[in-house]
Formats: sequence, structure tokens, C-alpha cells
Amino acid sequence: MTCIVGLYSALTALRASAASTDANTQASNYAAQEYMFLNLFTTSGSSIPSIVSFLAFLGPLGGVLLGFDAVNRERSHGTLNRLVSQPIYRDSVIAGKFLGAFTVVCITVFSIGFLICGAGIFSTGIVPGGEEIARIIAFLLLTCFYIGFWLALAIFFSVVCRHTATSALACIAIWIFLSFFMTMLAGALAGAVYPTSGANAMTNTLSNYKMTLTLDRLSPYYLFSEAISTILNPNVRAIGIVTQSQLSGAVVGYLSFGQSLLLVWPHLVCLVALTAICFGIGYVCFMRQEIRA
Repeated sequence: MTCIVGLYSALTALRASAASTDANTQASNYAAQEYMFLNLFTTSGSSIPSIVSFLAFLGPLGGVLLGFDAVNRERSHGTLNRLVSQPIYRDSVIAGKFLGAFTVVCITVFSIGFLICGAGIFSTGIVPGGEEIARIIAFLLLTCFYIGFWLALAIFFSVVCRHTATSALACIAIWIFLSFFMTMLAGALAGAVYPTSGANAMTNTLSNYKMTLTLDRLSPYYLFSEAISTILNPNVRAIGIVTQSQLSGAVVGYLSFGQSLLLVWPHLVCLVALTAICFGIGYVCFMRQEIRA
């Protein structure tokens, strides 16, 4: 429902933009409209965020809801003892819970993406090209692994915490910190180490920015936001600091999908690695725990 609201906001903004642009301007900016279909995911209205913003903020809650009571709820109800007493491997229990919930996440994300694409084609009459389809699929895969990280984190807390309320609150606290307060903490630490005021202001500005960017990238929310802004916007040609020497001799134009994917490949690897690490730690903790009748 939230993504449908975001789609309505994007369609309204795109119609208003098209109505305010005359035919001559549209003809001269034909290249700028080549990837207009991607704007359905990134355009926000006057008071409604874009679909990308909805997924970035509400996606983690979906992963947490699917995994915060995966193990401790069965333990408190006494059904975990009956489950592991069956002739199945014990690691199949924890692996099945993660893979089942991750499958639900993938089905949900791709269903939302295809629904938005279909509604966009029906409403605007614009058919996406192969480049746009590849970018949308890459965006949906990034979203799946982004939500999968929070799912793996929730399952980990479900293993180590005895009560479901404790595991839910722990996941939500980490989500709030990494999504809202990590940027402020990164700016404060970078400002303390490399102050941008005083005698060394000019020399510390670059170091301050690099440290802020490094600390921000410790947050999965920032990694996801930076990756999808690059995938869904072919105008983005670099991530981070761009010097004058890099701009010298550069040709103005769009990046191909392969080049954009190379820019965000470290982000995708980090999201997959964080998901694997969280699930691995939860897996080891579950295998070491004693389950008694």
C-alpha cells in the first residue's frame, strides 16, 4: 500500500513536470528523457516520499517482523523440542527458517517491483528498454539483500534472546540507530578529529569528508541508499569525492548499466557479506544451544 502511494506521488509529479514543459524543450532534451521510466521509483511528491525511500525505511521492519520470533517463540511455546525430536538435521531448522523468510522477502519485493512497472506502463504509456529493465532488476536484488540483512539480524537476536519482546526491541533499536543517528554520529566524530574551522580548515576539509563517508558506510541504510541512487540514476558517474583531474577530459553522457554496476559492486558485496555474517553467527549460536524437553 505504501508503494502504491509512492507510485501515485511519482505519477503526479511526472505529469506536472511534463505539462510544464513545451514540445520544443522536450525535443531538445530527448536524451534526458531516455530513462524516464526509472523516475517512477525515485520521484517523490510534495509531501509523499518516493518508492525507494519507502523501501529504505520500511523494508528493515519487514525483515524484523519475519525473524524476531523465529526461534524464541517456538522455545517459549515448547514446540521447538518437538521439532528437533523429528528425524531431521538440527541445522535444517535454522536454515529453513531463514531461507523460508528470505524467499517471502524476494517474492514480495519482486511482486512490488513488477506491480509498479505494470502500473507505470499502463499510466504513462512508456515501455522500459532493456537498460532500464536491467537496472530495475538490480535494484530489486539489492533491496532483497538489504532486507535479508535485517532478517538475519532478527533471527540472530531470536536465537540469543529468550523473550520475543527483547529480540524485537534490540532489532528496532539497531535499526533506529543505523538509519537515523549514524549520520549525525559520523559527522560529529569527523568534526572532532578533523575540525573544519580554524587554522587548518582548508587541509582538514578533505579528511573530514573522507572520514564522514567511511563512517556512514558502516550503516546498511547508507550503503543501500548510495547503491540505488547510482543504479537508478545513470547520470551518477562517481561515488564519493570527485577531483578536478577526474573531470578533465570526461565526456558528458550516461553511464551504461555495466559501469554503474561496477560502481556499486562493493556495496552489493558488503550487503551480502553482512547478511551471511549475521546468519552465520546466529547459526553457530543455535547449534551450540542445548534444547531440553
